[in-house]
Amino acid sequence: MERIATLTMNPSIDLHTAVERVMPTAKVRCTPACREPGGGGINVARAVRKLDGWALAIYPSGGETGQLLHSLLQEEGVPDQRVSIEGLTRENVTIFERSTGEQYRFVMPGPSMEDGEWRRVLDQVVRLAEDLDFVVASGSLPSGVPVEFYAKLARGLRDTNTQLILDTSGEPLEAALEEGVYLVKPNVRELEQLTSRQLAAAPEREDACRTLVQSKGAQVVALTLEHEGALLVWDNGRLMVPGLAVPVASTVGAGDSFVAGMVLAMARGASLEEAFRRGCASGSAAVMTEGSELCRRSDAESLYERICAEGRGYQSPPGEN
Repeated sequence: MERIATLTMNPSIDLHTAVERVMPTAKVRCTPACREPGGGGINVARAVRKLDGWALAIYPSGGETGQLLHSLLQEEGVPDQRVSIEGLTRENVTIFERSTGEQYRFVMPGPSMEDGEWRRVLDQVVRLAEDLDFVVASGSLPSGVPVEFYAKLARGLRDTNTQLILDTSGEPLEAALEEGVYLVKPNVRELEQLTSRQLAAAPEREDACRTLVQSKGAQVVALTLEHEGALLVWDNGRLMVPGLAVPVASTVGAGDSFVAGMVLAMARGASLEEAFRRGCASGSAAVMTEGSELCRRSDAESLYERICAEGRGYQSPPGEN
C-alpha cells in the first residue's frame, strides 16, 4: 500500500447544478444538484483512488456538512481522518449555464479556525509522518490559520523521512519556501506572484524555477503551463513535457490530478522523470472529463503511453532550452 497522506485545511462540499440562463432577481430553475467532496488535498486523494492507489485524506471537519463530506469520501472509497472543529465545513456552488456554456463558480470562505484547532491538525499530520513517505498539502488556508502554517508543517516534517509536496500560493507558499519543501507545483500566475516577475518566455520561467531550487526553497519545481504542457526543474536537470492535443471538456481538477499522478508514481518507486510524465498524463486525462470529474485511470494510462511513444518529455542540463 502506498504511504501517502493529503492535507486540506479548507475542505468543502461542492454543489453542482445547471440552469438554462442565469438571470438577476428571477427564480432560476435548476437541475437536481450533485454534491462532491472538495478542496485541493481531498481532490488529490480522490484522484489517487481513481488511479487505483491509496491516499489518506486529513482535514478539519465541522457540523453536518463535515459529516456529509466524510460520507461522500466513504462512498468513493477514500480513507480519511477528520479533526473536529467548531465551525461548519463550507459549501461551494458551481452553476453551468446551458444557453452559453459558461460556468459560474461561487467559492465560500470557510469557517474561522481557533488556534487550538489548527494546531491539532498540524500535530495529527506530524504524528503520522513516521508511517508516510509523502504528505501533499494543497489549497487555501481559512481564516484564523496563520500564513506560516505550511512553514510550520515543513518544520515539523524536517526530521522525518516524509517528503512534503505543496500546492498553494501567495504568502503561505512564500513562508513555506523559507523553511524548504521537497516539491512545489505553481502555475505561471502563481510563480509570477512569488517572484514579482513577468514570465512570458520559456527561459524566464525556467530561470524563476531554477532560482527556487538554488535557494533551497524547493528541491523540485513542477510548473504547470496549461495547454503548453509542464516543466520540471531540479538541481541537476530539467524536463519539459509539451501539451497533449486532447478533447477539452473541462479544466477543473486538472492540477489536482497532475499532483495525484505524480505522487502516486513516486510512492510506487518511479523515478522523478517518470513520475512527472505520469503527472502530465493524469492532468491531461482530467481535462477530457466533464464538469468537476477528475482523471480516469484508463485515460491516464493511454496518455502516458502516448507521451512515451511520441518521445514527449525531453531532458537537458540546466540552462539549455
